[in-house]
Amino acid sequence: MITLKNIDTGIIKNVPTGYSWTTFLFGFFPALFRGDLKWAIIFFIANIVIGFLTIGIGAFIFNVIFAAFYNKIYIKELMSKRFTYADEASRNYLIQYEIIREDIPTDTTPLSTDIVKTNNQVDKIE
Repeated sequence: MITLKNIDTGIIKNVPTGYSWTTFLFGFFPALFRGDLKWAIIFFIANIVIGFLTIGIGAFIFNVIFAAFYNKIYIKELMSKRFTYADEASRNYLIQYEIIREDIPTDTTPLSTDIVKTNNQVDKIE
C-alpha cells in the first residue's frame, strides 16, 4: 500500500499495490468503486467479449492476467490526475517499479499558477 496526495486539492489516497485480488475475485467492481470508470468499462466489455467467444474460459484467464496489472494501471491514472507520492516509502516504491523515474523531479506546482491557452491567447490563472 502506498500513499498518494493530490497536488492541487491535498486529497490523500492509500493505493493498493501488487496483485489485485479484489479485481480477480470481483471483476470490474473494484475499479468502479474506486471511481476509475474508464477501466471498469474496458474490463467489463473485454470480459463480455472474451467470455462470449470462449464460453467463459477466456474471461477467467483475462481476469487472472488483468488483476496482475490493474493496481499499477490505477496508480498511473492517479498520477496523470496530479497525484504524487506523499512519503518517502511511496516514492521508493514508485521508482522501484518504474512508475516514476528517479532523475525527473515531480512537479508540485498547483494549477493556480499554470498557464492556460484559450482562444489563441495565453492567460495566467490567478
